[in-house]
Amino acid sequence: MKRVARAFWLKSPGQGEIRDVLLAEPGEGDVVVRSLCSGVSRGTESLVFRGGVPESQYAAMRAPFQEGEFPGPVKYGYLSVGVVEEGPARLLGRTVFCLHPHQSRYVVPASAVTPVPDTVPAGRAVLAGTVETAVNALWDAAPLVGDRIAVVGAGMIGGSVAALLARYPGVRVQLVDADPARAALAEALGVDFALPEEALGDCDLAVHASATEAGLTRSLELLAPEGTVLELSWYGDRRISVPLGEAFHSGRLVLRGSQVGRVAEARRSRRSYADRLALSLDLLADPVFDALITGECAFEELPSAMARIAAGELPGLCHRVVYDAS
Repeated sequence: MKRVARAFWLKSPGQGEIRDVLLAEPGEGDVVVRSLCSGVSRGTESLVFRGGVPESQYAAMRAPFQEGEFPGPVKYGYLSVGVVEEGPARLLGRTVFCLHPHQSRYVVPASAVTPVPDTVPAGRAVLAGTVETAVNALWDAAPLVGDRIAVVGAGMIGGSVAALLARYPGVRVQLVDADPARAALAEALGVDFALPEEALGDCDLAVHASATEAGLTRSLELLAPEGTVLELSWYGDRRISVPLGEAFHSGRLVLRGSQVGRVAEARRSRRSYADRLALSLDLLADPVFDALITGECAFEELPSAMARIAAGELPGLCHRVVYDAS
């Protein structure tokens, strides 16, 4: 008898739906995972929901277990936490993280799941992919003891970067955002907060994660000579202007891209994707990351919730999706 699960699909840009899907029979070395919760990667998934992935990036933007093609119909997502119901003895009954779209149950190779440490609640583990992006960014940026750093954009990614930087000795970290309400997030993460016009300059490093032209401009303005902006924003099909006049050349400034799709060059020869994800899950033992989860809905409510998130009507950071126990 075929097993049926439920999955969230983007039927067409702006229109999501829950569909019944048939699960493949698990083979040797596969696991069957029953979902406990998943997370909406607000920036990327909103862009996908709106149909904003450029055609030139269709291949690069594919999620590991994506079905369908951009702009739709497509099954997309990559922050899933569940329990292994069938599979190798070492994983049976374990809570695991998987880069899988929003779906009630799924069958994947055992190598595609990472056990969640006992010190990390399942509801917090949905942040693993976001923290993994932050870890890779800091491997790229390689901040030093005593650096002056601005994190511009207090979203999921910026908040994760700030939370990790707060652990660096002697570092001055400011979380910068145009929304004064994000000051509460900065306080929870243990870093200073500033509005863009009040941010401290003379920075050795600015990590930009606001996905706005104004945010990137301000990041460059905050740099000391020889400073670096590490760009984490994903703009999709939007074109933005970058101010490469003014102090850009005389200050010998650096604008560098970072993206989680490849392990940072500084660690590529010594760390695998699995190592990076396992580290990110270990870091999530710190309850400070709970501040990044600001909303929740039942799985069956995801189509309407996703539409509101993409339209900006449901603000916040990580939106957690909860599955029933059946």
